[in-house]
Amino acid sequence: MEVLSEHAAFGGTVRFCRHASRTIGLPMRFSVFLPPAAAGGAGELPAMLYLAGLTCTEETFMAKAGAQRLAAELGLVLIAPDTSPRGAGVAGEAEHWDFGVGAGFYLDATEPAWRTHYRMESWICDELLPMLVEQLRLDARRIGLCGHSMGGHGALTLALRHPGRFRTLSAFAPICAPSEVPWGQKAFGGYLGADHAAWQAHDATALMRRQAAPPYPGGILIDQGTADKFLDEQLRPELLEAACTQVGQPLTLRRHAGYDHGYYFIASFIDDHLRWHARESL
Repeated sequence: MEVLSEHAAFGGTVRFCRHASRTIGLPMRFSVFLPPAAAGGAGELPAMLYLAGLTCTEETFMAKAGAQRLAAELGLVLIAPDTSPRGAGVAGEAEHWDFGVGAGFYLDATEPAWRTHYRMESWICDELLPMLVEQLRLDARRIGLCGHSMGGHGALTLALRHPGRFRTLSAFAPICAPSEVPWGQKAFGGYLGADHAAWQAHDATALMRRQAAPPYPGGILIDQGTADKFLDEQLRPELLEAACTQVGQPLTLRRHAGYDHGYYFIASFIDDHLRWHARESL
């Protein structure tokens, strides 16, 4: 793990890092906030893993969300991985999603053009997190998962696909039913091909409908702005809400009048999410 830069913040440290990923086959970047407790011999610390959205990088959350002040008080480590491989060399990669590279969708691609390097699910769950648990002395039993937009999709699906891995779960304006909306259909078609059964395995609403029992009995927190221009066409939180009701999964879905899809919205409610993840971790 190579530290590219380091910055003091609220008594702790923000680090921007890179490592040579065996899973991706390319260098991958991520950022970490270490609270003051990390330097004080407090033992294994809880962490919140945050997955960012389309066009974002490992820098976006750390620079824009304003999460470090409360995380320092709570003794909560923050982890923000990059959203995609960089430099994979896929023909037309930068133009493929209409908004450039940064749309890894937190899954392992199976289509030939993408499957060599676009293995975000395996990188995060099987390589990055175990490495950070070991090197940063994190408590693997106390890791929460949060995300925004495409990263909200990633948070929901990774939590449901890896039961027991993440202790708590929340999201901001997630893509709740990607197999039913244009963003998800384009990404799934490119990464997973035409088999819609494969799509369902990475769709949070479809995964929730299949649960035999509530996977998060303590609840899931989702915040959604009602002025979000993507709400009706791309996000569809009402579909996930119905699926949670079907299986008895407690869901706190808060709809905020006047808030859009951006980081002013996230910064307005990030403290609630940090406390949500800290409540069962501290």
